[in-house]
Amino acid sequence: MIRSQLKGKMAKRFWRRFSEIKKILLGSHLQITIEPHQGKRIEHNGVKVELLGQIEMYLDRGNFYDFTSLVRELDVPGDIYERTTYPFEFSMVEMPYETYNGVNVRLRYVLKVTVSRNYGGSIIEYLNFLVHNYSPPPSINTSIKMEVGIEDCLHIEFEYNKSKYHLKDVIIGKIYYFLVKIKIKTMDIEIRRRESTVTGATNHVETETLAKFELMDGAPVRGESIPVRLFLSPYELTPTHRNINNKFSVKYYLNLVLVDEEGLRYFKQQQITIYRLPLQDT
Repeated sequence: MIRSQLKGKMAKRFWRRFSEIKKILLGSHLQITIEPHQGKRIEHNGVKVELLGQIEMYLDRGNFYDFTSLVRELDVPGDIYERTTYPFEFSMVEMPYETYNGVNVRLRYVLKVTVSRNYGGSIIEYLNFLVHNYSPPPSINTSIKMEVGIEDCLHIEFEYNKSKYHLKDVIIGKIYYFLVKIKIKTMDIEIRRRESTVTGATNHVETETLAKFELMDGAPVRGESIPVRLFLSPYELTPTHRNINNKFSVKYYLNLVLVDEEGLRYFKQQQITIYRLPLQDT
């Protein structure tokens, strides 16, 4: 699905004194309107529109990597004396990746309009738009079972109902205490996003804690179980991205954090998959 970031008409007056370009998104039909100022004309060497899918690495700013590039020539060289509209479309376009704005990388789709001129520089305008890719519910969605243990001191088992979640899903699980000889003060569950990018021969990893949910405040006892119920909808999540065009990946983890009375911290994390269901854009 394609959804414009702008609704209705989007018009921007160029600092150049010759013209104004308007781009109008009408459902799946697109058109470009070029209107000279009154009494003026626009001499040009052609008008074209490009649909680009680009990845920008912030650590390599200014360099875009195009994974999709299509061009439509809208007009041959000549003069424009009055308001002229150019309808166009890009049919059967492959947009394999979702729009993404991260810490070190951005993936965007853009319409680029160029009015080529010999003097004064060409007139260029951009319109970004969103692309969301949907996934059906997975046919296999196994539960997660993991253990946290310190020999003769601590044995905890936690279980989550599944390993793949959609953006508006609920994480449901339980924490079981089989052996507790450490004075645990607090226990939290975190949602972490790990963004991995590749720039040249260098890998960069950024980890963000998007959510933190307190499961327990106080010391548990042997045989106790604590329920987990964490709603995902309040958080700014994206689908999991795996090796996008060999440039970046985005993964999500559930991180269990225990803190004892001496301030020592114990961790256990498990990767989960996030996906987008249809009708989750409202």
